[in-house]
Amino acid sequence: MLKGKQLAVIGLVVVLMGLLFSLDIKGLVKEEGQHSGEAAENATQTSLVTLQTVSEAAKQTLSANLSRQINDLEIQLKDAKGAEALELQRQLVQKWDDVNQPAAGGFYQELIAQQTNTLADWLKTGDFFTEAYQNIQDSVAQPALVQKAIVAYQKATELDPKSLDAKTGLGVAYVSGTPNPMQGIQLLLAVVKEDPKNIKANMNLGLFSMRSGQFQKAVDRLKTVLEQEQKPESWFYLATAYENLGQKQEAIAAYLKSKELAADPQITQFVDHKVEELSK
Repeated sequence: MLKGKQLAVIGLVVVLMGLLFSLDIKGLVKEEGQHSGEAAENATQTSLVTLQTVSEAAKQTLSANLSRQINDLEIQLKDAKGAEALELQRQLVQKWDDVNQPAAGGFYQELIAQQTNTLADWLKTGDFFTEAYQNIQDSVAQPALVQKAIVAYQKATELDPKSLDAKTGLGVAYVSGTPNPMQGIQLLLAVVKEDPKNIKANMNLGLFSMRSGQFQKAVDRLKTVLEQEQKPESWFYLATAYENLGQKQEAIAAYLKSKELAADPQITQFVDHKVEELSK
């Protein structure tokens, strides 16, 4: 899910609610005839989102020193070949990851995966692009990053058709940003059929259930997640599901648990307000 360093930088409530409502599943009820037009639009958007455009935009958010460090690595990379180029690309991936810029990191990780063609590197590529599209509001960049994630996970499944991580990532991407959401749902359901406790698949099925108003299903999925790991975002989503079911006491308890685990001023303020509201 979300990295701790992201939560600290952006603010937990913003990230949690942004992720929940970015999981657009309107495609579940889209009319026929829209798909080809959307596919063409996605292709155009993908061509506009490149390593250069993403990197330059990301540098605008960095300090002069960090931007200079990345520029130096990029200059070295221009003349590098073979193992040296691969090492510089890995350094750039790490640099972008350290400063919470997954889109830029994803493009360099993609270059690595294209050379190594390993399951691990394609999964890592898909994960970078997934994090990027889940945390961006740009209407041009987001669908392009979804497509990048899909390609990466498809490459991973070609290498290992049984990879549950690849199936989960692909399923999430299909539901989040393509005209084929049911294909994604089926992939995720296949994952939990094979691995009923799979955290990523259950978490995302829970989120998608919330977006479609199936709050009891969301509760069941999130409980499965929480049986295995205690994270504030999981409790936050569970609280939201309970609240929508009208189960106020359960919602309050879950909100308070998310507050306890997050120890974040923003979520503390949000939860305190929610508890007061639900206690009336």
